[in-house]
Amino acid sequence: MHVPDGFIDPPVSIAAGVVAVAGLGVCLRGARRELDERTAPLAGLVAAFVFAVQMLNFPVAAGTSGHLLGGALAAILVGPYTGALCVAVVLIVQGLFFADGGLTALGVNVTDMSIVGVVVGYVVFRLVVAVLPKTRFGVVAASAVGAFVAVPAAALMFVVFYAVGGTSDVPVGTVLTAMIGVHLLIGVGEAVITAMTVGSVLAVRPDLVRGARHLQKRLELRTPAAPVGAAHHGSTAQEA
Repeated sequence: MHVPDGFIDPPVSIAAGVVAVAGLGVCLRGARRELDERTAPLAGLVAAFVFAVQMLNFPVAAGTSGHLLGGALAAILVGPYTGALCVAVVLIVQGLFFADGGLTALGVNVTDMSIVGVVVGYVVFRLVVAVLPKTRFGVVAASAVGAFVAVPAAALMFVVFYAVGGTSDVPVGTVLTAMIGVHLLIGVGEAVITAMTVGSVLAVRPDLVRGARHLQKRLELRTPAAPVGAAHHGSTAQEA
């Protein structure tokens, strides 16, 4: 999924960079509403976790390997705006220090994985959560579906960039078939990892999963009722 330098022509790469900057600007404003005493420390941990897991590849098919994109997972844990920023930071660090994705293609990579992956994954998650039972299992199942759909959606966005500004002679139809086919399989691994991670956090600290806050019961302030004798004594004193 990490696009190298020279794979997309300069005009489209620049346009993708503009989209990425604009999208991250919106996320910066939105993250102010999401970050609180629980989300702020968790955001750093989510970024570190996504970075670490993205470095691990798992075999898919015909010598192809894949890795976690992490957009849906980050959005479910810390919110879509903060989640997009976490994934963007990971992509920037990978491009600058690990040569994982080209610097000229950074806008394409951020748009694909940080913006499209997060938006699609979180929207699908919210839609599925709305129809499933309001339980932890429902949240875990919805997170798996959202993560699964987000991967081919990000791959499809890359195909759009390639169709407009690809520098290779490979036909767009061939690229589309290869990208969607492989990333459907990668989506299965993404769904499993996301579901396991969300389920593990729910089992230990459910209050840290932003996408599951609807499961938390609201606290009710109750005052102890006055004893019957005290109430009767008070009324007698008033009569006297």
